[in-house]
Amino acid sequence: MDRDTVEPRVDSLPGPRASEWVEYHHETAAPSTYVYDFVWDITEDAIGPFCTDADGNVLLDFTSHVAAAPLGYNNPKIMDRADEFDMVDPLKIAGQDFYLSTGGTPDETSMPGPAHLMDRLTEVSSQYDFDTVFLSNSGAEAVENAIKICYDNCETPKYGITFDGAFHGRTLGALSLNRSKSVYRRKFPEISGVHDVAFSEAGVERLREKLDPDTGHIAPEEVAYLILEPIQGEGGYHVPSPEFLSAVDDVCAKHDIPIIADEIQSGVGRTGEMWAVDHYDISPDVITSAKALRVGATVSRSDIFPSEKSRLSSTWGAGDILGSMRGALTLAAIDDHGLLDNATEKGTYFLDHLHELSADRPIVDDVRGLGLMTALEFDTKGRRDDVLDTALQHGLLTLGCGWKSLRLLPPLDVTERELELALDILESVLADVSD
Repeated sequence: MDRDTVEPRVDSLPGPRASEWVEYHHETAAPSTYVYDFVWDITEDAIGPFCTDADGNVLLDFTSHVAAAPLGYNNPKIMDRADEFDMVDPLKIAGQDFYLSTGGTPDETSMPGPAHLMDRLTEVSSQYDFDTVFLSNSGAEAVENAIKICYDNCETPKYGITFDGAFHGRTLGALSLNRSKSVYRRKFPEISGVHDVAFSEAGVERLREKLDPDTGHIAPEEVAYLILEPIQGEGGYHVPSPEFLSAVDDVCAKHDIPIIADEIQSGVGRTGEMWAVDHYDISPDVITSAKALRVGATVSRSDIFPSEKSRLSSTWGAGDILGSMRGALTLAAIDDHGLLDNATEKGTYFLDHLHELSADRPIVDDVRGLGLMTALEFDTKGRRDDVLDTALQHGLLTLGCGWKSLRLLPPLDVTERELELALDILESVLADVSD
Protein backbone atom coordinates (compact mmCIF):
# COMPACT_ATOMS: atom_id res chain seq x y z
CA MET A 1 0.00 0.00 0.00
CA ASP A 2 1.47 3.31 -1.13
CA ARG A 3 0.41 6.13 1.19
CA ASP A 4 0.96 8.71 -1.55
CA THR A 5 -1.53 7.12 -3.95
CA VAL A 6 -3.96 4.89 -2.06
CA GLU A 7 -7.60 6.00 -1.83
CA PRO A 8 -10.62 4.71 0.06
CA ARG A 9 -12.43 1.84 -1.67
CA VAL A 10 -15.61 0.24 -0.35
CA ASP A 11 -17.65 -2.60 -1.83
CA SER A 12 -19.95 -3.31 1.10
CA LEU A 13 -19.87 -2.59 4.83
CA PRO A 14 -20.06 -4.71 6.79
CA GLY A 15 -19.04 -7.46 4.42
CA PRO A 16 -19.60 -11.18 5.08
CA ARG A 17 -16.23 -11.81 6.74
CA ALA A 18 -16.57 -8.74 8.98
CA SER A 19 -20.01 -9.96 10.02
CA GLU A 20 -18.54 -13.36 10.92
CA TRP A 21 -15.82 -11.74 13.04
CA VAL A 22 -18.34 -9.51 14.81
CA GLU A 23 -20.63 -12.45 15.55
CA TYR A 24 -17.70 -14.54 16.83
CA HIS A 25 -16.48 -11.66 19.02
CA HIS A 26 -19.85 -11.18 20.69
CA GLU A 27 -20.19 -14.85 21.57
CA THR A 28 -17.97 -14.15 24.59
CA ALA A 29 -17.53 -10.34 24.81
CA ALA A 30 -19.38 -8.27 27.38
CA PRO A 31 -21.52 -5.45 25.94
CA SER A 32 -19.50 -2.35 25.09
CA THR A 33 -19.64 0.82 23.00
CA TYR A 34 -18.86 -0.43 19.49
CA VAL A 35 -19.71 2.33 17.01
CA TYR A 36 -20.21 0.17 13.92
CA ASP A 37 -19.15 -3.15 12.41
CA PHE A 38 -15.73 -2.03 11.20
CA VAL A 39 -13.26 -4.93 11.49
CA TRP A 40 -9.61 -4.02 10.90
CA ASP A 41 -7.66 -6.95 9.42
CA ILE A 42 -4.20 -6.70 10.98
CA THR A 43 -2.76 -9.13 8.38
CA GLU A 44 -3.59 -6.79 5.46
CA ASP A 45 -2.02 -3.54 4.25
CA ALA A 46 -2.30 -0.42 6.38
CA ILE A 47 -0.32 2.80 6.47
CA GLY A 48 -0.91 6.24 7.99
CA PRO A 49 -4.68 6.87 8.04
CA PHE A 50 -5.41 4.01 5.60
CA CYS A 51 -6.32 0.47 6.64
CA THR A 52 -7.94 -2.64 5.19
CA ASP A 53 -10.93 -4.39 6.72
CA ALA A 54 -11.74 -8.10 6.85
CA ASP A 55 -13.45 -7.97 3.41
CA GLY A 56 -10.73 -6.02 1.61
CA ASN A 57 -12.35 -2.58 1.86
CA VAL A 58 -9.80 0.23 2.12
CA LEU A 59 -10.81 2.87 4.65
CA LEU A 60 -9.58 6.35 5.52
CA ASP A 61 -9.44 6.31 9.31
CA PHE A 62 -9.99 9.78 10.76
CA THR A 63 -10.51 8.45 14.29
CA SER A 64 -6.88 7.53 15.11
CA HIS A 65 -8.51 4.97 17.40
CA VAL A 66 -9.86 7.84 19.53
CA ALA A 67 -6.42 9.49 19.51
CA ALA A 68 -4.73 6.29 20.72
CA ALA A 69 -2.85 5.85 17.42
CA PRO A 70 -1.43 9.36 16.94
CA LEU A 71 0.54 8.44 13.82
CA GLY A 72 -2.01 6.06 12.35
CA TYR A 73 -1.16 2.57 11.10
CA ASN A 74 2.32 1.07 10.68
CA ASN A 75 3.97 4.46 10.54
CA PRO A 76 7.66 4.12 9.67
CA LYS A 77 8.46 7.04 11.97
CA ILE A 78 7.86 4.55 14.78
CA MET A 79 8.01 1.14 13.11
CA ASP A 80 11.50 1.59 11.66
CA ARG A 81 12.85 2.42 15.10
CA ALA A 82 10.91 -0.35 16.82
CA ASP A 83 12.18 -2.92 14.32
CA GLU A 84 15.72 -2.23 15.51
CA PHE A 85 14.98 -4.01 18.77
CA ASP A 86 14.61 -7.72 19.39
CA MET A 87 11.50 -8.11 21.49
CA VAL A 88 11.56 -10.36 24.54
CA ASP A 89 8.99 -12.29 26.53
CA PRO A 90 7.44 -11.25 28.86
CA LEU A 91 6.74 -7.80 27.45
CA LYS A 92 5.03 -6.83 30.69
CA ILE A 93 6.44 -7.17 34.18
CA ALA A 94 5.33 -6.05 37.64
CA GLY A 95 6.81 -2.62 37.07
CA GLN A 96 6.13 -1.25 40.54
CA ASP A 97 7.98 -4.15 42.16
CA PHE A 98 10.93 -4.62 39.81
CA TYR A 99 13.21 -2.31 37.87
CA LEU A 100 14.01 -2.66 34.18
CA SER A 101 17.23 -2.25 32.20
CA THR A 102 17.24 -2.06 28.40
CA GLY A 103 20.96 -2.79 28.18
CA GLY A 104 24.15 -0.88 28.90
CA THR A 105 23.67 2.26 30.96
CA PRO A 106 20.63 4.57 30.91
CA ASP A 107 22.54 7.08 28.76
CA GLU A 108 24.00 4.52 26.36
CA THR A 109 21.15 2.07 25.77
CA SER A 110 19.60 2.10 22.30
CA MET A 111 16.13 1.01 23.43
CA PRO A 112 13.99 3.39 25.52
CA GLY A 113 12.17 1.88 28.48
CA PRO A 114 9.76 3.09 31.18
CA ALA A 115 12.37 5.26 32.90
CA HIS A 116 13.22 6.97 29.61
CA LEU A 117 9.54 7.64 28.96
CA MET A 118 9.16 9.20 32.41
CA ASP A 119 12.27 11.31 31.84
CA ARG A 120 10.93 12.53 28.51
CA LEU A 121 7.55 13.35 30.03
CA THR A 122 9.18 15.60 32.61
CA GLU A 123 11.10 17.33 29.80
CA VAL A 124 7.93 18.15 27.83
CA SER A 125 6.24 19.31 31.05
CA SER A 126 9.14 21.32 32.47
CA GLN A 127 7.27 24.58 31.84
CA TYR A 128 5.09 23.57 34.82
CA ASP A 129 8.09 22.48 36.92
CA PHE A 130 6.95 18.85 36.75
CA ASP A 131 9.63 16.41 37.80
CA THR A 132 7.80 13.20 38.76
CA VAL A 133 5.78 10.60 36.83
CA PHE A 134 3.71 7.57 37.77
CA LEU A 135 2.99 5.14 34.94
CA SER A 136 -0.16 3.05 34.84
CA ASN A 137 -2.17 1.01 32.37
CA SER A 138 -4.82 3.40 31.12
CA GLY A 139 -6.21 6.90 31.12
CA ALA A 140 -8.77 6.06 33.78
CA GLU A 141 -5.98 4.82 36.06
CA ALA A 142 -4.00 7.99 35.39
CA VAL A 143 -7.03 10.01 36.53
CA GLU A 144 -7.56 7.78 39.57
CA ASN A 145 -3.96 8.33 40.62
CA ALA A 146 -4.22 12.08 39.98
CA ILE A 147 -7.18 12.50 42.31
CA LYS A 148 -5.57 10.17 44.86
CA ILE A 149 -2.40 12.25 45.10
CA CYS A 150 -4.48 15.42 45.38
CA TYR A 151 -6.63 13.96 48.15
CA ASP A 152 -3.44 12.82 49.88
CA ASN A 153 -1.83 16.25 49.45
CA CYS A 154 -4.79 18.10 50.99
CA GLU A 155 -4.84 18.40 54.80
CA THR A 156 -8.65 18.32 55.00
CA PRO A 157 -9.85 16.68 51.76
CA LYS A 158 -13.59 16.77 51.34
CA TYR A 159 -14.45 18.13 47.89
CA GLY A 160 -13.52 17.93 44.23
CA ILE A 161 -14.65 20.16 41.35
CA THR A 162 -15.57 18.94 37.87
CA PHE A 163 -17.37 20.48 34.87
CA ASP A 164 -20.57 19.89 32.95
CA GLY A 165 -19.81 17.76 29.90
CA ALA A 166 -16.74 16.16 31.49
CA PHE A 167 -15.58 12.62 30.76
CA HIS A 168 -12.66 11.25 32.77
CA GLY A 169 -12.94 7.46 32.53
CA ARG A 170 -15.01 4.42 33.45
CA THR A 171 -13.42 3.15 36.66
CA LEU A 172 -15.43 3.84 39.80
CA GLY A 173 -13.52 6.88 41.02
CA ALA A 174 -13.31 8.45 37.58
CA LEU A 175 -17.03 7.84 37.02
CA SER A 176 -17.78 10.21 39.89
CA LEU A 177 -16.21 13.03 37.84
CA ASN A 178 -18.15 12.38 34.62
CA ARG A 179 -20.88 14.79 33.59
CA SER A 180 -21.28 13.93 29.89
CA LYS A 181 -23.89 11.15 29.83
CA SER A 182 -25.87 9.73 32.72
CA VAL A 183 -25.45 6.17 31.47
CA TYR A 184 -21.80 6.26 32.54
CA ARG A 185 -22.70 6.80 36.21
CA ARG A 186 -26.10 5.15 36.55
CA LYS A 187 -26.34 2.51 39.31
CA PHE A 188 -22.73 3.00 40.46
CA PRO A 189 -21.62 4.36 43.86
CA GLU A 190 -19.81 7.66 43.73
CA ILE A 191 -17.13 9.58 45.57
CA SER A 192 -18.85 12.07 47.83
CA GLY A 193 -18.29 15.81 47.66
CA VAL A 194 -17.80 16.18 43.88
CA HIS A 195 -19.37 19.47 42.74
CA ASP A 196 -19.89 20.53 39.13
CA VAL A 197 -20.17 23.85 37.33
CA ALA A 198 -20.72 24.87 33.71
CA PHE A 199 -17.75 24.66 31.31
CA SER A 200 -17.85 28.42 30.74
CA GLU A 201 -17.06 31.78 32.32
CA ALA A 202 -20.52 31.65 33.91
CA GLY A 203 -19.44 28.39 35.53
CA VAL A 204 -16.35 30.04 36.96
CA GLU A 205 -18.49 32.81 38.41
CA ARG A 206 -20.67 30.15 40.04
CA LEU A 207 -17.51 28.51 41.40
CA ARG A 208 -16.44 31.83 42.92
CA GLU A 209 -19.81 32.02 44.68
CA LYS A 210 -19.48 28.48 46.00
CA LEU A 211 -16.00 29.19 47.38
CA ASP A 212 -16.71 32.64 48.82
CA PRO A 213 -15.60 32.54 52.48
CA ASP A 214 -18.55 34.68 53.60
CA THR A 215 -21.47 33.56 51.43
CA GLY A 216 -20.35 30.28 49.85
CA HIS A 217 -21.03 26.74 51.01
CA ILE A 218 -17.69 25.07 50.14
CA ALA A 219 -14.63 25.68 52.30
CA PRO A 220 -11.76 26.29 49.82
CA GLU A 221 -9.21 24.56 52.08
CA GLU A 222 -11.30 21.39 51.84
CA VAL A 223 -11.20 21.28 48.02
CA ALA A 224 -8.61 18.67 47.05
CA TYR A 225 -8.61 19.38 43.29
CA LEU A 226 -10.33 20.85 40.26
CA ILE A 227 -10.22 18.58 37.21
CA LEU A 228 -10.85 19.65 33.63
CA GLU A 229 -10.26 18.60 30.05
CA PRO A 230 -8.59 21.57 28.31
CA ILE A 231 -10.74 20.59 25.33
CA GLN A 232 -13.65 18.35 26.22
CA GLY A 233 -13.59 15.08 24.31
CA GLU A 234 -16.50 12.71 24.81
CA GLY A 235 -18.61 15.67 25.93
CA GLY A 236 -18.53 17.24 22.46
CA TYR A 237 -15.07 18.66 21.57
CA HIS A 238 -15.85 21.94 23.29
CA VAL A 239 -12.95 24.37 22.85
CA PRO A 240 -12.85 26.85 25.77
CA SER A 241 -12.16 30.55 25.48
CA PRO A 242 -8.81 31.81 26.79
CA GLU A 243 -10.73 34.01 29.23
CA PHE A 244 -12.49 31.01 30.73
CA LEU A 245 -9.37 28.99 31.45
CA SER A 246 -7.53 32.08 32.69
CA ALA A 247 -10.40 32.67 35.12
CA VAL A 248 -10.20 29.05 36.29
CA ASP A 249 -6.50 29.53 36.94
CA ASP A 250 -7.14 32.74 38.91
CA VAL A 251 -9.75 31.09 41.15
CA CYS A 252 -7.59 28.06 41.85
CA ALA A 253 -4.52 30.21 42.52
CA LYS A 254 -6.49 32.41 44.93
CA HIS A 255 -7.72 29.42 46.94
CA ASP A 256 -4.65 27.19 46.45
CA ILE A 257 -6.67 24.47 44.70
CA PRO A 258 -4.63 22.05 42.54
CA ILE A 259 -5.65 21.86 38.88
CA ILE A 260 -5.66 18.45 37.19
CA ALA A 261 -5.50 18.77 33.39
CA ASP A 262 -6.93 15.61 31.81
CA GLU A 263 -4.94 15.44 28.56
CA ILE A 264 -5.76 11.83 27.73
CA GLN A 265 -7.40 12.74 24.42
CA SER A 266 -6.12 16.27 23.84
CA GLY A 267 -2.45 15.75 24.73
CA VAL A 268 0.72 14.50 23.00
CA GLY A 269 0.56 16.94 20.09
CA ARG A 270 -3.09 16.54 19.10
CA THR A 271 -3.78 20.32 19.25
CA GLY A 272 -0.46 21.52 17.85
CA GLU A 273 1.16 21.85 21.27
CA MET A 274 2.40 18.98 23.39
CA TRP A 275 -0.40 19.65 25.88
CA ALA A 276 -3.62 21.49 25.09
CA VAL A 277 -3.12 23.61 28.24
CA ASP A 278 0.01 25.00 26.57
CA HIS A 279 -2.31 27.13 24.44
CA TYR A 280 -3.77 28.85 27.49
CA ASP A 281 -2.85 31.04 30.44
CA ILE A 282 -3.30 28.28 32.99
CA SER A 283 -0.81 26.38 35.12
CA PRO A 284 -1.86 22.81 35.91
CA ASP A 285 -0.53 21.04 38.98
CA VAL A 286 -1.08 17.56 37.52
CA ILE A 287 -1.39 16.31 33.95
CA THR A 288 -2.88 12.93 33.06
CA SER A 289 -1.99 11.29 29.77
CA ALA A 290 -2.60 7.98 27.96
CA LYS A 291 -3.95 6.95 24.53
CA ALA A 292 -1.24 8.39 22.23
CA LEU A 293 1.32 7.68 24.96
CA ARG A 294 0.51 3.91 24.81
CA VAL A 295 0.50 3.74 28.63
CA GLY A 296 -1.16 5.83 31.33
CA ALA A 297 0.83 8.57 33.04
CA THR A 298 0.23 10.91 35.96
CA VAL A 299 2.73 13.77 35.76
CA SER A 300 3.27 16.34 38.51
CA ARG A 301 5.73 17.75 41.02
CA SER A 302 7.43 15.67 43.66
CA ASP A 303 5.88 17.75 46.43
CA ILE A 304 2.38 16.70 45.30
CA PHE A 305 3.13 13.00 45.09
CA PRO A 306 2.92 11.10 48.40
CA SER A 307 6.19 10.18 50.07
CA GLU A 308 4.97 6.79 51.29
CA LYS A 309 5.33 3.76 49.06
CA SER A 310 2.33 1.84 47.69
CA ARG A 311 -0.06 4.80 47.84
CA LEU A 312 -0.72 4.69 44.09
CA SER A 313 -2.44 2.09 41.94
CA SER A 314 -0.86 0.03 39.17
CA THR A 315 0.69 -3.35 38.54
CA TRP A 316 1.76 -3.25 34.93
CA GLY A 317 2.11 0.35 33.78
CA ALA A 318 5.76 0.95 34.64
CA GLY A 319 6.57 -2.55 33.47
CA ASP A 320 4.93 -2.35 30.04
CA ILE A 321 8.12 -2.65 27.99
CA LEU A 322 6.55 -2.41 24.54
CA GLY A 323 4.08 0.34 25.51
CA SER A 324 6.77 2.45 27.17
CA MET A 325 9.10 2.02 24.19
CA ARG A 326 6.41 3.06 21.71
CA GLY A 327 5.41 5.97 23.92
CA ALA A 328 8.98 7.23 24.03
CA LEU A 329 9.40 6.72 20.26
CA THR A 330 6.15 8.61 19.62
CA LEU A 331 7.40 11.61 21.61
CA ALA A 332 10.70 11.43 19.73
CA ALA A 333 8.93 11.25 16.35
CA ILE A 334 6.80 14.28 17.19
CA ASP A 335 9.98 16.24 17.93
CA ASP A 336 12.17 14.84 15.14
CA HIS A 337 9.61 15.33 12.36
CA GLY A 338 8.11 18.66 13.44
CA LEU A 339 4.67 17.17 13.99
CA LEU A 340 3.48 19.91 16.35
CA ASP A 341 3.93 22.36 13.49
CA ASN A 342 2.25 19.95 11.10
CA ALA A 343 -0.72 19.56 13.45
CA THR A 344 -1.05 23.36 13.65
CA GLU A 345 -0.67 23.95 9.92
CA LYS A 346 -2.83 21.06 8.71
CA GLY A 347 -5.36 21.63 11.48
CA THR A 348 -5.86 25.24 10.36
CA TYR A 349 -6.17 24.11 6.73
CA PHE A 350 -8.70 21.41 7.64
CA LEU A 351 -10.77 23.64 9.89
CA ASP A 352 -10.89 26.43 7.29
CA HIS A 353 -12.11 24.02 4.64
CA LEU A 354 -14.65 22.46 6.99
CA HIS A 355 -16.03 25.97 7.55
CA GLU A 356 -16.24 26.49 3.78
CA LEU A 357 -17.86 23.10 3.30
CA SER A 358 -20.48 23.83 5.94
CA ALA A 359 -21.18 27.47 5.16
CA ASP A 360 -24.31 26.80 3.08
CA ARG A 361 -25.42 23.70 4.98
CA PRO A 362 -28.16 24.51 7.50
CA ILE A 363 -27.79 21.02 8.94
CA VAL A 364 -24.37 22.02 10.37
CA ASP A 365 -24.73 24.11 13.52
CA ASP A 366 -21.04 24.56 14.33
CA VAL A 367 -17.49 23.77 13.23
CA ARG A 368 -14.83 23.85 15.93
CA GLY A 369 -11.45 22.51 16.87
CA LEU A 370 -7.84 23.19 17.74
CA GLY A 371 -4.97 21.66 15.82
CA LEU A 372 -6.07 18.25 14.58
CA MET A 373 -8.81 17.89 17.18
CA THR A 374 -11.85 18.90 15.13
CA ALA A 375 -15.61 18.48 15.17
CA LEU A 376 -18.79 19.23 13.27
CA GLU A 377 -22.00 19.76 15.23
CA PHE A 378 -25.30 19.00 13.48
CA ASP A 379 -28.83 20.21 13.99
CA THR A 380 -29.99 16.83 15.34
CA LYS A 381 -28.48 13.64 16.70
CA GLY A 382 -30.21 11.68 13.94
CA ARG A 383 -28.54 13.83 11.31
CA ARG A 384 -25.13 13.32 12.93
CA ASP A 385 -25.69 9.57 12.94
CA ASP A 386 -26.72 9.62 9.27
CA VAL A 387 -23.52 11.49 8.37
CA LEU A 388 -21.39 9.05 10.40
CA ASP A 389 -23.00 6.01 8.73
CA THR A 390 -22.97 7.47 5.21
CA ALA A 391 -19.33 8.54 5.55
CA LEU A 392 -18.45 4.97 6.51
CA GLN A 393 -20.11 3.67 3.34
CA HIS A 394 -17.89 6.09 1.40
CA GLY A 395 -14.81 4.80 3.20
CA LEU A 396 -14.29 7.50 5.88
CA LEU A 397 -14.16 6.43 9.52
CA THR A 398 -15.38 9.05 12.00
CA LEU A 399 -16.76 9.06 15.55
CA GLY A 400 -19.56 10.77 17.38
CA CYS A 401 -19.14 12.86 20.51
CA GLY A 402 -21.41 14.88 22.73
CA TRP A 403 -25.09 14.67 21.78
CA LYS A 404 -24.97 15.54 18.06
CA SER A 405 -21.34 16.19 17.11
CA LEU A 406 -18.95 14.32 14.82
CA ARG A 407 -15.25 14.22 15.68
CA LEU A 408 -12.39 13.98 13.19
CA LEU A 409 -8.91 12.98 14.36
CA PRO A 410 -6.45 12.42 11.50
CA PRO A 411 -2.89 11.31 12.34
CA LEU A 412 -0.45 13.98 13.43
CA ASP A 413 1.54 13.61 10.18
CA VAL A 414 -1.55 13.81 7.97
CA THR A 415 -0.92 15.18 4.48
CA GLU A 416 -2.90 17.73 2.49
CA ARG A 417 -3.88 15.00 0.03
CA GLU A 418 -5.38 12.91 2.83
CA LEU A 419 -7.32 15.89 4.18
CA GLU A 420 -8.64 16.59 0.67
CA LEU A 421 -9.83 12.98 0.37
CA ALA A 422 -11.73 13.34 3.64
CA LEU A 423 -13.17 16.72 2.58
CA ASP A 424 -14.35 15.31 -0.75
CA ILE A 425 -16.13 12.48 1.04
CA LEU A 426 -17.70 14.83 3.57
CA GLU A 427 -18.89 17.15 0.81
CA SER A 428 -20.62 14.26 -0.92
CA VAL A 429 -22.07 12.95 2.35
CA LEU A 430 -23.42 16.35 3.43
CA ALA A 431 -25.09 16.72 0.03
CA ASP A 432 -26.69 13.27 0.37
CA VAL A 433 -27.88 13.82 3.95
CA SER A 434 -29.16 17.35 3.23
CA ASP A 435 -31.44 16.15 0.41
